[in-house]
Amino acid sequence: MALITEIAQNRILWNSILAWLIAQVLKVFLTLILDKRWDFTRFIGSGGMPSSHSAIMTCMTTSIGMQEGFNSSIFALSVAATLVVMYDAAGVRRAAGKQAVVLNEIVRELQTQHTVTEGKLKELLGHTPVEVIAGAILGILVAVL
Repeated sequence: MALITEIAQNRILWNSILAWLIAQVLKVFLTLILDKRWDFTRFIGSGGMPSSHSAIMTCMTTSIGMQEGFNSSIFALSVAATLVVMYDAAGVRRAAGKQAVVLNEIVRELQTQHTVTEGKLKELLGHTPVEVIAGAILGILVAVL
């Protein structure tokens, strides 16, 4: 029971989850504004504006710094983990998304000429640098507020 109580009282964890939640909700509303349609899959999907990966990690890192000190070992560890996640979101996963676009086009062309039964690959995997930065700013704001 003490474990559940400790988790329930962990402000850093809940603030970070709040930053993630806000980022995911913003994706739904930005899709509504920009594409003029409701797309609730944006709530659970990866990619898009702002990066929820960046939001959750920067919120956690900022909160740790504020609580434990910006010269603490745990803050340094959190900064390193945050940078890896943000690099992955804008680098590796974005590249995979671009490759999926090309592969889907190849499969579409093959399907018109041959019997190819491959399904469509997920194209929106990563983030642009602007989406990552927007998520980072959101995370820092949630932590500070």
